[in-house]
Amino acid sequence: MKIYTKTGDAGTTSLVGGTRVSKAHPRVMAYGDLDELISCLGLLRCEVQQALPLRRIQIHLMNVSAHLANDGHSVKLQPLDEAEICFLEEEIDRMTAVLPPQKAFVLPGEPRASSLAHVARTVCRRAERSAVQIDDKTEQDEAAIRYINRLSDYLFTLARFLCAGHDDYWLP
Repeated sequence: MKIYTKTGDAGTTSLVGGTRVSKAHPRVMAYGDLDELISCLGLLRCEVQQALPLRRIQIHLMNVSAHLANDGHSVKLQPLDEAEICFLEEEIDRMTAVLPPQKAFVLPGEPRASSLAHVARTVCRRAERSAVQIDDKTEQDEAAIRYINRLSDYLFTLARFLCAGHDDYWLP
């Protein structure tokens, strides 16, 4: 199988289900941003030595991405598991319990893994902004947006956690 099809040469692509849309369509932008986020998390996985649920998050993001890429015609996807949002909240609470209170805005810095988590967080926020621009949102799209929002909170907390509570702050 060849990797190139030439069907996108005119600036269009197919959604899951077959509908052809512009590569600038909000659904394409949203799942493209998630693709970048999944890659950022892969880089972070390479950097951290701790047992973190990053692979689990990547797998769930693949499901989220499939839902955002779905045109709603003929493709039956498993519903997104709302328990994954609860899982992120539990992880946030677990890490927050051992962190000092946040005093101001955090400046990304050392260690490298912490900064990579901040990069993933900013890509996650962009993915969220892209997803909310989808006009014809389904119930599953709304669930995807909730997950992406909570994931950005998780990534922010993870970045602080990876600093071992030694954040660099910016005070206005």
